[in-house]
Amino acid sequence: MLSKSYSNLILECGTDEAGRGCLAGPVTAAAAISPLTPEGGITNDAVKRLFEELNDSKQLSDKKRFELRPLIEQTSISFAVTHIFPNEIDEINILNASLKAMQESVLKLNQKPEYIIVDGNRPLNGKLGMKQKTGKIFTIAEIELLKSIPTTNIIKGDSKFLSIAAASVLAKTYRDEYMDKIHEEFPMYNWKKNKGYPTKDHREAIKKYGPCKYHRMSFRLLPEQLSLEF
Repeated sequence: MLSKSYSNLILECGTDEAGRGCLAGPVTAAAAISPLTPEGGITNDAVKRLFEELNDSKQLSDKKRFELRPLIEQTSISFAVTHIFPNEIDEINILNASLKAMQESVLKLNQKPEYIIVDGNRPLNGKLGMKQKTGKIFTIAEIELLKSIPTTNIIKGDSKFLSIAAASVLAKTYRDEYMDKIHEEFPMYNWKKNKGYPTKDHREAIKKYGPCKYHRMSFRLLPEQLSLEF
């Protein structure tokens, strides 16, 4: 079972992202302040089910993720989701875009977290206030708010803590829905199945049809072709 908290503070927020390694579509992040179990056990059936069934989104089936999403949204004290789109990814790079998506999600919460736990090994508040032409520009107040919240990075945190696992499921399901939507516009890339990841069929479609407006042009969309001279 996932741990309920790292800091033991009520308003602890977990955050995670999905789609970092894709060739197309956004990188999507979520932040969630999950409920702590009351002493003596869980009284709310939805919260009880969440604690029993939630896990790292990568360990859950697609069906289970979408089953759990309404439970996460129903029971969370607050949650938010953010897409960072390819034009911004290409401008600030995928690492910065992933962090910025998590930062934006935290800023969207309707309550200020007392503590933030982040999946991975990168500090959440790096590169605040970047000079950029696309996407959200943080205000000084927003930068100071993010800096004021203590944070801890936890490797494989989505398999250890409830709030990070909840954020992982939200990020994954909202991104998958977006990829299903743009699949209807460009069905030749088969995003409904591959979700923009660098699968063989995705790369073969890029080779045949070329990239489209949803592709990340700063990524290597096709493997380098080596020619041998004899």
